[in-house]
Amino acid sequence: MSETTPATDLDQLAINTVRFLAVDMVEKAESGHPGAPLGQAPMTYRLWTRHMRHDPAAPEWVNRDRFVLSSGHASALLYALLHLAGYPMAMEELRRFRQLGSKTPGHPEAELAEGVETTTGPLGQGLGNAVGMAMAERILGARFNRDGFPVIDHRVWVNASDGDMMEGVSHEACSLAGHLRLGKLTVFYDANQISIDGSTDLAFTEDVGRRFEAYGWHVQEVADGNDLAAIDAAIEAARGDERPSLVVVRTQIGYGSPKAGTAEVHGSPLGPEATAETKRTLGWREDASFHVPEAARGPFRAAAERGARAREEWNQLVARYTEAHPEAGAELRRRMAGELPRDWADALPRFPAEGQMATRKASGKVINALAPVLPELIGGSADLAPSNNTLVDGESDLSALEWGGRNLRFGVREHAMGSALNGMALSRLLIPYGGTFLIFSDYMKPPIRLAALMGIQAIYVFTHDSIFLGEDGPTHQPIGQLAALRATPNVTVLRPADANETAAAWRVAIENRRGPTALALTRQNLPVLPEAAERAAEGVPRGAYVLADAEDGRPALILIATGSEVWVALEARRRLTERGLPVRVVSMPSWELFARQSEEYRNQVLPRWARKRLAIEAGSPLGWHRWVGSEGEVHAIEGFGASAPWKDLAREYGFTPEAVAERAEALLGWPRSDQRGAE
Repeated sequence: MSETTPATDLDQLAINTVRFLAVDMVEKAESGHPGAPLGQAPMTYRLWTRHMRHDPAAPEWVNRDRFVLSSGHASALLYALLHLAGYPMAMEELRRFRQLGSKTPGHPEAELAEGVETTTGPLGQGLGNAVGMAMAERILGARFNRDGFPVIDHRVWVNASDGDMMEGVSHEACSLAGHLRLGKLTVFYDANQISIDGSTDLAFTEDVGRRFEAYGWHVQEVADGNDLAAIDAAIEAARGDERPSLVVVRTQIGYGSPKAGTAEVHGSPLGPEATAETKRTLGWREDASFHVPEAARGPFRAAAERGARAREEWNQLVARYTEAHPEAGAELRRRMAGELPRDWADALPRFPAEGQMATRKASGKVINALAPVLPELIGGSADLAPSNNTLVDGESDLSALEWGGRNLRFGVREHAMGSALNGMALSRLLIPYGGTFLIFSDYMKPPIRLAALMGIQAIYVFTHDSIFLGEDGPTHQPIGQLAALRATPNVTVLRPADANETAAAWRVAIENRRGPTALALTRQNLPVLPEAAERAAEGVPRGAYVLADAEDGRPALILIATGSEVWVALEARRRLTERGLPVRVVSMPSWELFARQSEEYRNQVLPRWARKRLAIEAGSPLGWHRWVGSEGEVHAIEGFGASAPWKDLAREYGFTPEAVAERAEALLGWPRSDQRGAE
């Protein structure tokens, strides 16, 4: 794409423009990280102006290259590049760096500014996202590309730091990338050997390049991060290799400043005196703040013009493609428009109200029913596919040799799986899902949180959702995990009560384009409930609904339950009704969905006057008092579980119809004192 050339005076002018926009942002905000931008500016400048294909006028162009700033603390660098490149990043936003309501927060947030591909800052997450982006490129290429029509053909570029390389997720994600031979992924490792504490050799002395070679990556080194010719050569070599590439770039943190090469320049402003000295050292105007020489915009404008031409050529290619391959072209355009196939929900299975089925098994049946009508649905498991029931029958495994496979094998890498799902979801052309046990949601909490922050569609199939997974014992039995997921803003958690609620929960997940969805599913069999067969399709999307009620609709007690405890509540109600107690049973698969309903609907399900309420869930009671009120109680688990068959655990922890009925009677003060003698 470009010849290898040394830096010119114009190059140096533009690089210093990037540097000092970043420095000035940090100075004005009186907080931030100036050191990384000063060191990384040359390699990002060269990438953005010579090698990366993008069109600032169309930030969402499907076939653009992606740039991920995994070292998100260097956000001022990215904002400077976006401004100079011509994205909608006004100078005023640079001046408002780290201020309330700006497009320039302390770490990049994808939903705030065009051109920010993903939200980064927690180190290592950007690397994991980039692996998912590169996977998405290969998956979509296998789906849509035809001879002479490479409609999906782009690259993923990453800036990563020493801190990224220390984080465990980088080991998981980059091991997977090497296994999959993601040749369109290139990572620039800013090896400045300084972190907040000081020199990285305080805690980090491994040979990162050799580690990546062991992963199966193509590894190069640029000895001087200011050497543009060497950076050009490394990029061209990376393009020519079928393996993912790591370019180890030796930079100096805080280059040009009196604090260069020290931890002092990592996360604090240079200060007025050091800023002035840095500008003198690098030949910049000391009296100028947020100064952009007009000539410095030239290389960025030229890159934008090339990007605009590339996008127009791609638009023409897609038009010809659609004419030559109308079915595939229509599908591509549908996905780009963010639309689901017409009548896709008709494929959702309906389960007869007979027998028993674990909700994890029902989920597997739903996945297999939807796969033929939702080609964008793709996923797998962190080495638990047979237990999570995430496999699509009759489809091959995705691999370096078979990118048309629908079954993703993430290996025992829950953290990387979550991060890669985010990268795939950010394509907006895939609906990715990933499975593991609910207890291991702890291992992927950071990417779940970032998916929620970005408002992207990732689906988590969390099976073995309570102590009732049984004999594996408390190391594998979740207690606080549901509460943790519910406490995370913008995560929709669904714990379905039976097979039909599971099908309805999947419909919610497929239609939820504004954030991630977590499905909590049982290992053990549950009855397929007649009540849910009639009402789940309408009730589950509303978060809670009445499954059984008092004859006059005036219950003395409301039993509220989720998941595997719903059938227990129904059986407890039967016992209580036989004793003359009017009881309502509410299935509440999703707190979040119920909270979004109108006050009128919530009051229909949980009337204000019905103050005696008993919530039943085999997990932490945290948060339940929102729904049971001051006169209600929560039948939950305060400690850990135990290793035993699930039915023994149900008796031990009081999750049987008899035990729940007894707890309900105690709450109501039943039998009344005037009846006890007769009994």
